[in-house]
Amino acid sequence: MSDVVSPAKRSQMMSGIKGKNSLPEILVRKALFAMGHRFRLHRRDLPGTPDIAMPGRKIAIFVHGCFWHAHQGCKFAKTPSTRTDFWTAKLQGNVDRDRRAADKLAEMGWRVLNVWECSTRDPEAAKGLSETLRAWIDSGATTGEISAQSLAADRQP
Repeated sequence: MSDVVSPAKRSQMMSGIKGKNSLPEILVRKALFAMGHRFRLHRRDLPGTPDIAMPGRKIAIFVHGCFWHAHQGCKFAKTPSTRTDFWTAKLQGNVDRDRRAADKLAEMGWRVLNVWECSTRDPEAAKGLSETLRAWIDSGATTGEISAQSLAADRQP
C-alpha cells in the first residue's frame, strides 16, 4: 500500500509539526500559570529537555504527542500502514529515549509528569486538566501521567 499523498507533500506536512510550543503544551502552561505556578521552558540542562520545568519543586513536565510517543491504547497513536518497520522502530526509539530521560531525572531527585496530547484535544476531558495537574503537583508522587482516559476515569461517579 502506498501513501495517499506524494513524497514532497508528505515531507511538507511532516516539517510543519512543531517540537516546541505546540497547542497542547501551551494549554498546559496556561493552566499552570492560572494556578499561580511559575516555570521555565525547555531546560536543555535537564535530561530529555522537559517542556516545562518547575525548579523550586523539582518537577519536570513533558507534554507528549500521542502519535510521536506511541501512547498505548490511545486513538491518536496509530502506526502508519506504510513503512511499518520504519515507524515501529522510530516510535519505539522515542519511547526508549523518554524512559531514559525520566529515569535520569528521577535519579537527580526530580518528579516527572507526562501529559498526553489526548488530554488536551478532547474538550470534555480537558475540563478536568487543571484540577488533575493541581492534584498531582500537590500529591508528592514521583511520577505521573495525565491522559484523556485518566481524566475521564477521574470524572466517573
